[in-house]
Amino acid sequence: MTTVRIRGIYATAITRWIEENGFETVQASEPIRERFDRSFESVPADVRIETTRDRQGLEVSGAPDAVESVADELENVGVDTFRWTADAPRGAVFDAEVLEAAGGSGAAVDLGGGRRGYLRYDDVDGYVDEGDRYRVQVREPAPPWDDDRPLVEPTLEVESGLCFLSRDRTGVSAALRGERADELVGMTDLLSTDVPSGWGLRWRSAATDADLETMGRALERAVERAEELESALEDAPEAPSEPARLVAPGRTAWLWFGRESRFALDDARRAVETTMPGHHRTKAADRAASAAVDFAEAVCGSADAAPVSDGSDDFPFDAVSRQFGPTTGDRLEIGHGKPDGRLISLGYGDVTDRDPDGRITLERSMRGGGTYDALDVPKEDGDVAVTKFREGRWWYPTTYRSADGSAKGTYVNVCTPVELFPETIRYVDLYVDVIKRPDGTVEIVDRAELEAAVADELVAENLAEKARSVATAVERALSE
Repeated sequence: MTTVRIRGIYATAITRWIEENGFETVQASEPIRERFDRSFESVPADVRIETTRDRQGLEVSGAPDAVESVADELENVGVDTFRWTADAPRGAVFDAEVLEAAGGSGAAVDLGGGRRGYLRYDDVDGYVDEGDRYRVQVREPAPPWDDDRPLVEPTLEVESGLCFLSRDRTGVSAALRGERADELVGMTDLLSTDVPSGWGLRWRSAATDADLETMGRALERAVERAEELESALEDAPEAPSEPARLVAPGRTAWLWFGRESRFALDDARRAVETTMPGHHRTKAADRAASAAVDFAEAVCGSADAAPVSDGSDDFPFDAVSRQFGPTTGDRLEIGHGKPDGRLISLGYGDVTDRDPDGRITLERSMRGGGTYDALDVPKEDGDVAVTKFREGRWWYPTTYRSADGSAKGTYVNVCTPVELFPETIRYVDLYVDVIKRPDGTVEIVDRAELEAAVADELVAENLAEKARSVATAVERALSE
């Protein structure tokens, strides 16, 4: 059975989800052990699942076949769950070349094949200059919707969940202090597997819950991975050469959750623990909201929350937005996600109106030059774009007006359900859109782009069908 280690704000829901689909959770955190009221094995994990830093989704890393099977199930969480495979997965080894090393705390590096990485100066011996080459390993991959580059380090490391071996270390150590650390280090001498020459061993804190047999299996697995990595690099040049990927022993998949997916995860969590409507939606919006959500649920105790259908009527938007935003006077970015994983900023606007039911109006001043997409109307200095968003809606309209107030047309974007976060409005564009020209004619545009995305397997057919039906309904409404 595939074993999985899970951490982050989705941990309870994902634990229930994957265990219902035939996987085994290991190395569970204390809150998970309490919520499920049972013990979990401390054995090495085949797959690690972690919430991304922006809390929008998950990193799923580990053995390739295991990652694929776990990601296959997680992709079914909701209709607006998207999945991509990283081209610079965790643990992959590259020959890299420094592109620029001016200022800051690190340098951008070329990993080959159009890939870029980030190398911290503190991880390198000596001065880093443009054109320098290093053999590096991906320590922290970066999701496709994030501006960050994968973090790479000029050393080799392999891990097995309970421990890791590193070329940058010597001897045996533990990631904790005191007598327990000394005990873990001492117990290593009792294991039948030796630490390979040239590698240092470090035990993770999770090893404190493992027995001697489990520790032995963890070290044995780490040694096997070190030997496999060394073998895979045997044919590589001794010194770093042209930027290229040398070996990728593992795989990383990215899962991005839309609003409906977050509410589906609420339902999974509610089967285990008291869960307020919009639990994951609120936690994903703002780090400060996590403590507030935990407090509210603790006060509720064992009281069951109302069932959630699509979440639109139950999510306490008014209370959440008053506390954390957005509200009138705020300045928000429009985060225009694409089904291929990119996140494009459509700029910033001022919130000029907010309703307690989850509606906001955003105004943006436009610069002259070019034309408005599909409307074929010129952009002019002094134009104003008025966009009306509603939490959970599958579309949003933008009306363009000239400086004298005359209408230049309306563009309705069809997308996954809108989420109004405190600093950014998030959704994924579904290509097909509806326009209303100044003369009153209405038309659905970009159908071919949607069909191409379906053919390229970027948009699932059920999601595409939803986009088509939304576009048809909007077209009908605008034509009346």
